[in-house]
Amino acid sequence: MSSTLPPIALRTRSARQLPNWTREPLLHFLLLGAVLFGIDRLVNRSSSEANEIVISAEVDEDARQLFKAQRGHEPNAEETTALRKIWLDNEVLYREGLALQLDKGDTAIRERVIFKALSVVDGGTKLPPVTDEVLRHWFEQHRVKYDEPARFDFQEAVLGGEPSEAAVRAFVDMLNNGTPGDTKAGLRVFKGRPHSNLLQSYGEGFAKTLEGAAPGQWLTAQSRDGWRAVRLDAATPARPANFEVLRGVVQQDWTDATLSEQRSAAVAALARKYRIKVEVAGK
Repeated sequence: MSSTLPPIALRTRSARQLPNWTREPLLHFLLLGAVLFGIDRLVNRSSSEANEIVISAEVDEDARQLFKAQRGHEPNAEETTALRKIWLDNEVLYREGLALQLDKGDTAIRERVIFKALSVVDGGTKLPPVTDEVLRHWFEQHRVKYDEPARFDFQEAVLGGEPSEAAVRAFVDMLNNGTPGDTKAGLRVFKGRPHSNLLQSYGEGFAKTLEGAAPGQWLTAQSRDGWRAVRLDAATPARPANFEVLRGVVQQDWTDATLSEQRSAAVAALARKYRIKVEVAGK
């Protein structure tokens, strides 16, 4: 199993509602299919209903376990829907590949059949004309991807156990008054942490405290996991990206996304041939 999860899925017309981790280059979609569901699911192939696809409880459980192992938490409803979409797209491509007899020579290798079927789909994709106006519009829509975020260098003095707010405030006073605190706490040093990382790791309250902090002063900050003693060392403000500098990168991203949308539409059209059923665990 790969050490990192290549979180990729083909995008459908509703892809704007899917989480960002599903939106990567399409080749990785195939890799994810191989990692998540490399074993051919006989429950689908042996069905007497040739045009029926069952997203079984076993499929959901395999996806849930891998997602949790790689991301450290259970998938929520939106993420479960995205994982099912990944599996479903792979299953549709696999069946279409079998229908086209693309399995000849490697009948046991699911991902190769999917890849061959996708190659057939690729034959129908075509990029529309691209202009600076098109690329600038794309750039502005996805500016968050290109802008340089605010970054923070800071230290955290970590008290043992689960200290109360009063205990952390007393410890912060000691540190600001020059009393050595190294016998009571461990020290963590962070460099160049982007604002989004602060929100994800510590929560909004912690991020706001650090944003308003003066460098060199120990502060008490409330994170989602409790109270913390922190000191801002330096902050770098956010910088907007320059389209002219990044034009080549933007064009490649636009190309990948446009082709992905066309492929997704083609696979969605194929999927309409099937009746899709979702089994509920325990039923």
